[in-house]
Amino acid sequence: MNAIVEALGVRKVYESGRLRVEALRGVDMTVRPGEMVAVMGPSGCGKTTLLNCLSGLDDVSGGSVRLEGRDLARMKDRERTRLRSRRMGFVFQSFNLLPVLTAQENVELPLLVSGVEPKEASRRAVEALAQVGLERFAAHKPKELSGGQQQRVTIARSLVNRPAIVWADEPTGNLDTESGAEVMDLLHRLNREQGQSYVIVTHDPNVARSCHRIVQMADGRIAGETKGTGRYVPAR
Repeated sequence: MNAIVEALGVRKVYESGRLRVEALRGVDMTVRPGEMVAVMGPSGCGKTTLLNCLSGLDDVSGGSVRLEGRDLARMKDRERTRLRSRRMGFVFQSFNLLPVLTAQENVELPLLVSGVEPKEASRRAVEALAQVGLERFAAHKPKELSGGQQQRVTIARSLVNRPAIVWADEPTGNLDTESGAEVMDLLHRLNREQGQSYVIVTHDPNVARSCHRIVQMADGRIAGETKGTGRYVPAR
């Protein structure tokens, strides 16, 4: 089966004056279509840096990253931006919703940026909100929504472009146990129904175990991999 994402010998070095930090040290990683992969490890081990490099948000210092066979390093900035807007979705711990926009307008935004006509963007945004159970809250602004509802809006926004892969950085990190369970149940349902690949950075062992595969990181390297259950069971 072809890989959605393939990383070969990826290195990332941050330099500031005489300070040199090697955040990634030769990472090899493959994500297959429809696969949910958790990335775990202690703070500072390179998890978020890996996600940013795999998604093209950061340039790599060495090695290569291919998305659906295309080498990100060989693409111009505009091409990478277009690729992210059309083939990737992003879910962050901090939600990153624009407070002045309604839920529907927040979901519409990536469609409008990628050139979709406003009428079609509106239709697809409403459809995406319905998929996450928030069609009744389309006109609400973020401050009028709970944390769990805001994260579901973020998920709707990440899926509205029908991406091949969704990158999630601590998607349950700012949520209580019940809201976190609802979000993970939603991600698993959407994975089954729509077949997107997910790469989820998390400190939560329950979130990690629910994925198909768990990648353990340490000191900028992949330290090992284990199989997950593919089913989310919240802590009691």
